[in-house]
Amino acid sequence: MKLIIADDHQFILESIEILISTMPNYEIVSICSNGAEVLKMLQQHTDVEIVLSDFSMPEMNGIELTYQIRQRFPKVKVILLTVSEDAQTIQEAFQAGVSGYIMKKAGKAEFEEALKMVTSGKKYYSESVVFELLNRNKQVSDLVNETIEEKVENLSNREIEIIKLIAQELSTNEIAEKLFLSPATVETHRHNILKKLGIKNSIGLVKFAIKNGLVESL
Repeated sequence: MKLIIADDHQFILESIEILISTMPNYEIVSICSNGAEVLKMLQQHTDVEIVLSDFSMPEMNGIELTYQIRQRFPKVKVILLTVSEDAQTIQEAFQAGVSGYIMKKAGKAEFEEALKMVTSGKKYYSESVVFELLNRNKQVSDLVNETIEEKVENLSNREIEIIKLIAQELSTNEIAEKLFLSPATVETHRHNILKKLGIKNSIGLVKFAIKNGLVESL
């Protein structure tokens, strides 16, 4: 998966470059300091699939760049990197057609999850952004609900069954005994569930399950 990254701060460019270099299956073909350079590079590198762009840049900001890319290179997906949680800014990004909106304070795990989701044709937005806007913007609310539904739909019946047992505070061995599985198989299911939902641990999993109706509130 080939990418272009764009930011007018050299330190951030180099930091993102180092971060992505630790991730398998991704290659940075160019780093740019403004939107005009990105468009020029996209003409030269027709195999680029993702542009990671800062929101605030000289000559052309991230939203303006997204509009240009959507018009001229419709197969290229744009992920905006920003420090802004402003509702108006986020709505403009949605309308421009970004595939992802990530806060610059995000860690490696979130960056990797965002790239994987966008690569697979889905959209990714930092939870700290979208959940803050749920009650203020119906368009964003619909988007969040759609994203959550996609995550839940990706779970198998067995995985949902295991989530319910985890929420009942059953141990791996207890779940294995109850479902006639080996403990190793249960742990594999647990790992896959956390990965699919983008959640770090069982506590976060239980919170997600309760919030989205997979289990009743404890």
